[in-house]
Amino acid sequence: MHIKKGDMVIVMRGKEAPYFADGKKVYTRGRVIKAMPKENRVLVEGINMVKKHSRPSQANPQGGIIEQEAPIDVSNVMIEDPKTKQPTRVGYKFVEGKNGELKKVRYAKKSGEILDK
Repeated sequence: MHIKKGDMVIVMRGKEAPYFADGKKVYTRGRVIKAMPKENRVLVEGINMVKKHSRPSQANPQGGIIEQEAPIDVSNVMIEDPKTKQPTRVGYKFVEGKNGELKKVRYAKKSGEILDK
C-alpha cells in the first residue's frame, strides 16, 4: 500500500470529493490516523464521520451518540504533493542513505519531492 500513517491525503471520491467554488477546485484534506493494508483501507482525520450509538458504561456513564471517523478505501484518496499541495501519484526509487547503503523511498510523481523522512 502506498499510503502510510501520518501522510497528508486528499479525498478524491465519496461525500468529501473535490468540488468547484468560484471557478477553483476545492479539495478535502486530512491526515491518515491508521492504515489497514490487509483490508485496503485508511482512517483519515475528520473524513467519513459517522454517528455511533453507545451504551452507558463506566468510561462513558452518560452514553449517547458519538461521532467518529470510519475507514475509507485507499483507492479513494491520493497523497498530497508537499510542494504543490495538489494530489499526486506515488513512485518508488532507491537513494543513498547513511553508510552508503541504498534505501527505498517514496516520492511524489508531480514534483519529484521525497515523501519519506
